[in-house]
Amino acid sequence: MYSLTDDVLKGDMIFQTLYSLSLILKGLIIGLLIAIILSGLSMQSKVFEGLVETIISIAHPLPGIALLPLVILWLGIGEKAIIFIIVHSVLWPLILNLLTGFKSIPKIYRQIGKNCGLNTLGVIRHILIPASLPYFITGLKIGWARAWRAVISAEMVFGAVGGTGGLGWFIFKKRVFMDSPGLFGGLIVIIFIGIVVEDLLFDRIEKMTIRKWGMTI
Repeated sequence: MYSLTDDVLKGDMIFQTLYSLSLILKGLIIGLLIAIILSGLSMQSKVFEGLVETIISIAHPLPGIALLPLVILWLGIGEKAIIFIIVHSVLWPLILNLLTGFKSIPKIYRQIGKNCGLNTLGVIRHILIPASLPYFITGLKIGWARAWRAVISAEMVFGAVGGTGGLGWFIFKKRVFMDSPGLFGGLIVIIFIGIVVEDLLFDRIEKMTIRKWGMTI
C-alpha cells in the first residue's frame, strides 16, 4: 500500500493511467465511427451485409495481441500501433451489437423515415441509433472491457510509448525491478477503474436507457 501511495503522490501512476485511458478513448471513438458506418451500410445492402459478416467471422476471433507482429511491421512501435490494437478489439463486438439492434427495429420505421425525406445517414442517425440504444450501450460495454485488456497488454509489449508510457508499462517496469508491492498496486488500479467504468458508468446508463424505453429490469 505504501508503494502504491508513493507512486500516486509522485504522479507517475496518475499520468500513466490517464495516458492509457486517453488511448482507449481514441480507439473507442474511431471504432465506434467505423462500426456505425459499416452497420448502417449493411442495413441498406444485403451484399454488403454478407461481406461485413464474413469479415467479422474472420477477424472477431483473433486476439489483438496476435496481430502484434503485423502491426509492428506496418505501424512500428508507437501510439498508432496501440490504437490500432484497441480499434481491432472494440470494432467487432460493436458491429455485432449494432447489427442486432438495427435488425430488431421494424422495417416500417425505416420506410417512414425515407418517406419523410431522410437519406441513409438521416435514417441511421434519427431512427436506427436511437431505437437500438440498449444494444449500442451493450456493445460499448463489451468494447470497453476488451479495449482495457488490449491497451494494458500492448503497452507491456511496446514499452514507454508517448514519453512516460501507460499503465501497462508501469506494471512491466515493476516486474522487471521485482517490485511486487508496486506491481500489485498497478493491478489494484486496473481492477478499480474496471469496476468504476462498468458498474458505475455503463450499468447506470444502461438502466436509464432501458427505463426510458419502457422496459423493466
